[in-house]
Amino acid sequence: MNEGPRLIVLDTNVVLDILHFDEALTRPLRTALETGILHGAVSEATFGEWTRVLTYPVFRLSPAHQAERSATYRAWCDFFTPPAVTGVARCRDRDDQKFLDLAAGLSIPLVSKDRAVLKLRRRRHPQPLIFSPLDACAWLAGGS
Repeated sequence: MNEGPRLIVLDTNVVLDILHFDEALTRPLRTALETGILHGAVSEATFGEWTRVLTYPVFRLSPAHQAERSATYRAWCDFFTPPAVTGVARCRDRDDQKFLDLAAGLSIPLVSKDRAVLKLRRRRHPQPLIFSPLDACAWLAGGS
C-alpha cells in the first residue's frame, strides 16, 4: 500500500549539502526527494531563508543558478503556514526557531546539522523529532 511521500523539514544547511555541495552523506535524502519518497515542508520564512542564502557571495552563484536551485527545491516541497504549537523547545539560535516551529506544528521530523538544534533532541518537548542527516538516512531506510 502506497502511503504517499513522507513529509520532512530540512534546515537550510542540509538543503545546501543536497543541492549545492552534493554532500555524499545527503545523497539518499536527495534521491528520496527526487523520487517522491520524501517531500519537503516549507513555510514562507524557511523558503525565504533558502533563497536569501543562495545570494551570499561565498556561493558564487549567478542569478540563473540561484533561480535553478530555488526551482529545484521548490518542486520538492509543499508550503505550509506553521500551525501554532505550545511547548516547542526554544533554540538558542533564533534563526533556527522557524524550522522547529514548522516541524512541531506539522508533527513531522526536522533534519538539521546545527549543533544548537541537535542539542534539543535530549529535551524533546511535544515535538519535533530532530534528526541529523545521518539519522534521517537511517530513518528513511527503515532504521531507528
